[in-house]
Amino acid sequence: MMNRRHLLASVATTGALSATACAIGFNGQTAVAQNTNANMFNMKFAPHDGMFRHAAGDDIVDQIHFAADQGFTAWEDNAMAGRPVETQIRIGEALAARNMEMGVYVAGMPDGFWRDQPVFSGDDPTHRDAFLTLIAQQADTAKRVNAKWTTVVPGFADPRLPRGFQMAQIIDLLHRACDIYEPLGLTMVLEPLNTRRDHPGMFLTSVSQAYEICTAIDRPECKILFDIYHEQIERGNLIPTIDRAWDQTVYYQMADNPGRHEPGTGEINYTNVLRHIHNRGFDGIVGMEHSNAQPGQAGELAVIDAYRRIDPA
Repeated sequence: MMNRRHLLASVATTGALSATACAIGFNGQTAVAQNTNANMFNMKFAPHDGMFRHAAGDDIVDQIHFAADQGFTAWEDNAMAGRPVETQIRIGEALAARNMEMGVYVAGMPDGFWRDQPVFSGDDPTHRDAFLTLIAQQADTAKRVNAKWTTVVPGFADPRLPRGFQMAQIIDLLHRACDIYEPLGLTMVLEPLNTRRDHPGMFLTSVSQAYEICTAIDRPECKILFDIYHEQIERGNLIPTIDRAWDQTVYYQMADNPGRHEPGTGEINYTNVLRHIHNRGFDGIVGMEHSNAQPGQAGELAVIDAYRRIDPA
């Protein structure tokens, strides 16, 4: 686990990263940071695999320890359900050892399963039953890493069916998924995706749609993942939408737009958005679902520094 503590001393000379460098502390060729109250983030920001690989190494467990050393108290991994069992166990043990919360993993989407089929919105019972079987099988993943949330994306719209019939199909399938998740203590979080840039053809494209579905289902196992990046691209009007969807939202994700990089690289005023969420009492996880704007170790420290600047006091 030495990789996670190895940072090149040269990054200390990067002026733009001075706040992070001071928070981490440099000692010759090695930087050592403890997960203390002084450097712990107030919000539960959750980095992911690869975000700190230059500073911590390729091993995901070393990256988790590095993130904890920088003051992060959560972690998310969309690909968790597809990882080998032994890796899931190692991740779960590392999170427990560092008192970090596990965020979302994506449910029911192996390669090729949903890419060209309206699984949720369509009429094919084979696809719908396969989804339910798969999420039940993936429940052991949640146990290994102590996950409480799993992302569900309703997938493609069916161009052959009117929207109302598609909505009814989706609500029916999600009710059946709730029956699986209820005894497991798992909550699926519906993530609306933008169609303007990243995900053309999706059915669920706005938080208001997700709110309609969640209120119709009216079960604690089905809530909203409010991805601020996607909502900004598709609809905008972020803070009023946050307020309207508040009672059904249990999880946030973020990236700046354009570019889908860390806060401060685009147009979204994350200082105000996060302050609003924090002041309203949100104490859940905020996933860092973006790539780094700059390459290498310096880019990774720039990400940490960006989150220091927007973390509500």
